[in-house]
Formats: sequence, C-alpha cells, structure tokens
Amino acid sequence: MQLKEQLEALEKEYIEKLKQVTTLQDLQNLKSQIIGRKGKITALLKELKNIPPENRKEFGALINSVKSKLEELIKKKEKEIKERELEDKLKKSRIDITLPGDWVDSGTPHPVTQTLRFITDIFLSMGFKLEEGPEVELEEYNFDMLNIPKDHPARDMQDTFFINKKGYVLRTHTSPVQVRTMLKNEPPLAVIAPGKVYRKDLDPTHSPMFHQIEGLVVDENITFRDLKGILKIFLEEVFGKNIPIRFRPSYFPFTEPSAEVDIGCTVCKGQGCRVCKGTGWLEILGCGMVDPNVFKAVGIDTEAFTGFAFGLGIERITMLKYQIPDIRLLFTNDKRFNTQFKGI
Repeated sequence: MQLKEQLEALEKEYIEKLKQVTTLQDLQNLKSQIIGRKGKITALLKELKNIPPENRKEFGALINSVKSKLEELIKKKEKEIKERELEDKLKKSRIDITLPGDWVDSGTPHPVTQTLRFITDIFLSMGFKLEEGPEVELEEYNFDMLNIPKDHPARDMQDTFFINKKGYVLRTHTSPVQVRTMLKNEPPLAVIAPGKVYRKDLDPTHSPMFHQIEGLVVDENITFRDLKGILKIFLEEVFGKNIPIRFRPSYFPFTEPSAEVDIGCTVCKGQGCRVCKGTGWLEILGCGMVDPNVFKAVGIDTEAFTGFAFGLGIERITMLKYQIPDIRLLFTNDKRFNTQFKGI
C-alpha cells in the first residue's frame, strides 16, 4: 500500500503545481520532473521489478493511470498557455484603424527605366517586336555564332565575366538575342532586345552592369540606307528634329560594313566642351549590316536575305538626355535623385 499512497500524493502534488504554471518553459520543466527520463513517474516504473509478482500488474496499472492523467492535464495546460499567449500577442499588435495614417511619398520610375520604356515604345511604333534572352549565356551564342571564335582578337574588346569552364558567361551584350531569334524564326524579322549586360569595367562613364537595347532587321533587299533611315527617325525622336547626326566607319565582328553613330553634343551644341572633348560630337551607338558569317551560323540564306543590326547603351542615352555627369549616380538608389526626372 505504500506505493499506492505514494502515487496518490504524487498526483495531488503535481496537479497543484500545474495550476500555478504560467509559461511554456515552466510547463516543460514540470513535465520533465513528472514523466521525463529522470522524472518521478519514470522512477516508479523502474521500481516495479522490486514489487512481488502477484502485485506487479496492479501497481503497474496504477502508475500508468496516474501517468496518463498527468499527461492529459499537461496537454490541456499547454493549450491554455498557447491560446493566452496568442491572445496577448494579438492585443499588442492590434491596429487602431481610427488613427490617422502615415503619409507615404509616392515613388517615381528610375531614369534608366523611363529611358528604356521610351526607346522601346519608339521602335514598337515602327513595327519592331520585343524579344528577350537569358543573362547567363553560352559562349557559343555570346561569341562564336556572332563571328567571334575563341582565337578572335575581338574577344579582347570585351572584359567578360566567365561563370564556369562549361562555356557559360554573363552576356557582354544583347546580341545573343538576335542569334536566338534567328534560330527560332524565319525572315522577315524586325525585333528589339532590351536587357542587362555585364563587363568588368567601372569608372565615371562605365558600370559592370548596364542596359543595352539590340535591334535587328532581316528581309529581302535590306540596305544600309534602311538602317540610316530607321536610326535617324529614332535619334530625332529622342534628341529633337534638329539634332546633327553622322555615321563613321568602324568595326564590329558581327556586322560588315560597320559604323559608329554620333550626334551633335547636347551640352555645348557642337561648340566643343569637356563632355565631347572639344569635338562637338558624342558617340551614341554602333551599327552595321549583318555579317554573312552570322547568317550562315543560324542557317539563313545569304543569297536571299540581308539585314542590319544596331546596339546602344540605355545609360548612355539617359546621361546625355539628362546631362548626368557620372554613371554611378544611376546606382545610388537615392529617391532625391530619381524624382528629378519626370520623363524623357
């Protein structure tokens, strides 16, 4: 009978202790005292081996009965504590909807975003379609199929971020999109491809990440005259009808012939200044007729089709349009800077 009395006293003791528990941590500690590995109930179960065999079953049932009852009370107490803590938390976090709201200033699109949208709209209005491609690109598309094989010196013109030895790079221009477009579509084509590009370059006019927009037109009887006409319309839309424009012979591996396009300096109006280095001209974009080797790489008949391509930097246009002296200002994420520009 000594064990039975001990069980009754134990049950009564811990029922009283459970009533006084107010936190989950205290409840966990009490639970360990009762049914933990070193708890009172566990210790009693270990003592069964010392009970006479004829009484062992009876006392074992008594111990398990007390254990089950205390476990049920512990679960009930845990539920009560959690419900109370949740209620307290909700009361503290409750929002008084009768209080006046805080004034939040509205943001404004970033100047680069404004410029990109504006340029895209110009070309869409001329019948171009929008195409996109991955920023992590295969060397095959970024270089090889654009007439820039592995031993070509033109690869030195672009400081490339190489991802791994499996031929993946951060694209250095948006030109791979024209390759992907020609591989999946038959001519005629007229597409633009805006997006981020990456080069290991950083100074007041260059950033390791910047935005380009690529243009591509492929059809029968496309000439350099068509290219000049499209770019003239575009540049006059951006910089005004009276902006001086000139084409200079240049070199790009994926176009032949190639040209650089300059506009009259938007700062000094052609008189010569620090921005244009006294020449009165500003380089604005590169262009040319698609090289036949590029057409052959994508399976387009060079006898039936010709085409032109062009590419320009969005940050470059933004800086010239708004006369921003340092490209790094575009990456400050300063609202005071961004809100100065209400549209291009």
